Amino acid sequence: MKPIQRVAVIGAGVMGAGIAAHIANAGVPVILMDIVPKGATSRNAIAAGAIEKLKKTNPAPLMSPKAAKLITPANTEDDMPLLAECDWIIEAVIERLDIKQSLYKTIAKHRKPGAVVSSNTSTLPLAQLLKGLPKDFRAHFLITHFFNPPRYMRLLEVVSSPETDPAALTAITTFADHALGKSVVPCFDTPGFIANRIGTYWMHSAVVHAIKQGVGVEEADAVLSKPMGVPKTGVFGLLDLVGLDLMPHILESMNTALPASDPFRKLGPAPALLSQMIKSGLTGRKNGGGFYKLDEKKNKLVMNLSTGSHMPAARPRVPAVLAAKKRGLKGLVMHDSAEGRYAHTVILGTLAYAASLVGEIAENIEHIDRAMRLGFGWKYGPFELIDKLGTAWVEAEFKTMGLPTPAILRAAAGRPLYRVEGGIKQFLTLTGSYQPIPRAPGVLLLEDIKRRAKPLFKNISASVWDLGDGIACLEFHSKMNALNPFIICMVNKAVRKLPALGFKGLVIYNEGRNFSVGANILMLLITSKLRLFFLINLILKHGQNAYLALKYAPFPVVAAPSGMALGGGAEILMHAHRIVASAESYIGLVEGGVGIIPGWGGCKELLARAAKYGKGRGPMPAVAHAFETIATAKVAKSAEEARSLHFLTPDDVVVMNPERLLATAKSYALSMAADFKSVQTPTFTLPGPSGFAALKMALHDFAQKGLATKHDVVVGTQLARTLTGAEHADPLVPLTEAQVLKLEREGLVALTKTAGTRARIAHLLRTGKPLRN
Repeated sequence: MKPIQRVAVIGAGVMGAGIAAHIANAGVPVILMDIVPKGATSRNAIAAGAIEKLKKTNPAPLMSPKAAKLITPANTEDDMPLLAECDWIIEAVIERLDIKQSLYKTIAKHRKPGAVVSSNTSTLPLAQLLKGLPKDFRAHFLITHFFNPPRYMRLLEVVSSPETDPAALTAITTFADHALGKSVVPCFDTPGFIANRIGTYWMHSAVVHAIKQGVGVEEADAVLSKPMGVPKTGVFGLLDLVGLDLMPHILESMNTALPASDPFRKLGPAPALLSQMIKSGLTGRKNGGGFYKLDEKKNKLVMNLSTGSHMPAARPRVPAVLAAKKRGLKGLVMHDSAEGRYAHTVILGTLAYAASLVGEIAENIEHIDRAMRLGFGWKYGPFELIDKLGTAWVEAEFKTMGLPTPAILRAAAGRPLYRVEGGIKQFLTLTGSYQPIPRAPGVLLLEDIKRRAKPLFKNISASVWDLGDGIACLEFHSKMNALNPFIICMVNKAVRKLPALGFKGLVIYNEGRNFSVGANILMLLITSKLRLFFLINLILKHGQNAYLALKYAPFPVVAAPSGMALGGGAEILMHAHRIVASAESYIGLVEGGVGIIPGWGGCKELLARAAKYGKGRGPMPAVAHAFETIATAKVAKSAEEARSLHFLTPDDVVVMNPERLLATAKSYALSMAADFKSVQTPTFTLPGPSGFAALKMALHDFAQKGLATKHDVVVGTQLARTLTGAEHADPLVPLTEAQVLKLEREGLVALTKTAGTRARIAHLLRTGKPLRN
């Protein structure tokens, strides 16, 4: 089958529009269709309105403004012939079988031979959807269940049938993997598939048992969040986020589809409290509040589950949570308290339910764990949680609770569900044998390399690994991957020693949640309070030299970020010879938020990129771009936006699937190594005093309008001095790289001498929020 080159999405609701946006993010043209509204002047009004809404939604469904141009609005009355141009047609209409099947009959008249049709249904079985449809249509039909928001949720559950053409299935899964960045999990044709079946049980159980056992909302969320590796929203916070009004429909659908013997059914219907909340308009964050809400003074209120009224949030210290910090998950569920017993009921009940479904909803435990991690944001899937508790212990607890022993635990016979054998991670099957977790071709994970090898070099904050083929990998592993002297030392060591060991390239990469949040500013606060300004200058010089060592290394350096790359993290990217970025990379020079300016080469690198790739002539346009970007602490909301801000260049590469990031970066390092030549030392033409005066006038104007605070002006003035060269520069006499770096150091050190900067750093460390002083 030919690659997917054009897609249609029918149904321009929140989900359909989000799917269309993400297909456009992949650079693929997409037609977004919906019905013709009654009395509308534009027959494409619904689809066109959805596209306009995509441009304004936050978090942004679109990775760049140009992606919106790839979406064509259409309607289902006039434009169905357009489907003949499409390789994949996605149905995302209302969850009614009759409407869907009627639509499929119309699609069948227009789709071209071989085109794949899929439904985004989350509740209707594939067998029912296919009933009465032509054979060729059935052979090219799938369920492709996206999670909301489609751009950010990497899970794609795919359901096929014995009739499905293997080529059609491969075409969609390949496109979803490579172009959309999805982790594709095959599911069996069962109600709720994987993630919603288990996740909905977990949420429903949490609400039902909190009411039954008299556990408060805050206490419930405290135990059913971080202690079990679940996002800090907990269950009640998650329900507020997704919308309480959705739950009765989901529960009704599940209770209708599942047999009476299913443990889900035994939890009963939605509690009466939920219906009362919906009737009174308390449907969650989208409508002013739910279990949590804010009062008129923005103080947080929380619902009392007994009375249904809201009261001030208490932010309680829960002893069971403290026990979890000492003894792990077992300490939580075995704690002798109301919250501990609640955690035991909900967590063990959910694990028992998940374990009973192996072989029914999915082929193996790895598929289920991956679906829960990616679909619900759990840090550990249910079977990884069972391993944390111990399979024998869990089996004994199930018996105490009167629950049957699931087949997977009988197969385990006290053994772990996952193990590492010969450096390869394996999972247990229902037959009692272990199988390796498969990796698709083109997927290279550092976690796999680390299981079977030792680092070339290592300290407490960074390691260097052998990726094979003469390419090494520099990994950060400090807290939040914050940059510190240990990482700087490892950069220098890697550049110095790798050539002698036969390495011909380096990739800077890690598998943390964020590439790097920047330099460790606690050290900066301490040294500035002690007035050790000479030491600050020395640290800056040391960091600048390390980054220059990367830039002028005798081999190609490829930086491969994912997540946040802020401050010093962004600066190290800009000193690499190539950036291979995950599409979800959020890059920015945010030093202004803590009252300083970039000091490890960020100013001069952004100047150089803006001068080379930006618009306008003369030195001032590049200076203006760098000043605006740094002074306002702009953070790109995607790798494509980072390109428009000149953090990425036109030659840099964006990878949609983060699991393919390391392999892609390695391949670029290898190809560049073949004829690598060190980069030329740049010079900088800066506007000097006239440019400095212009930026100071702009700062004064911002302050007059209330757009800049007093200390913003102080920081902005030092930034303007650095970027323009002020009295040190002349437009007719270019500055060297070393001279611009000296300006960076002088500007940053000068700011650390101010009380305003020290206050900003201290406030951020204390509260996690920037101070506007």
